Amino acid sequence: MPEGGRWQQDETDAQRVTEHGAEPGRSALPFGIAEVVGPSMAPALLPGDRLVVQYGTSPRPGDVVVLRHPMQQDLLIVKRAVERREGGWWVLGDNRFVENDSREFGVVPDGFVLARAWLRLRPPQAPGDRRPAALLTWALSAVRPVPSFSPRSLLRRRRAR
Repeated sequence: MPEGGRWQQDETDAQRVTEHGAEPGRSALPFGIAEVVGPSMAPALLPGDRLVVQYGTSPRPGDVVVLRHPMQQDLLIVKRAVERREGGWWVLGDNRFVENDSREFGVVPDGFVLARAWLRLRPPQAPGDRRPAALLTWALSAVRPVPSFSPRSLLRRRRAR
């Protein structure tokens, strides 16, 4: 783990993140980096992906957000904000086989949603491979916007199970 990062441990199969850089409220910079650890957002986000996140923004339905787990506030998780409900946000993981989301813990209060993800940075497949062709291939695919989905399509997919 890089220096300055913070690791949250969880005994479940939650989508965990390692947060690098400034924490919300502790720096003048509104941006940070979060590393994805876990399968709940696959295939859109994979373990090892890094997210460029912006603190203090209000999510919109379909956005990927970093939030505090409602039952373990020291645990940061990555989920998709699906819709506003009374009391906060209904959040779901993209991987329908991992149920550590609002289906398990209910609505997440607004104050628990810390950041909105803007970009996904994929790590190199072979970190030691420094060939120009391999670096170029990685560079062309590494930085992508975080995929967003229609909340209706997410809810429809969840109901079809």
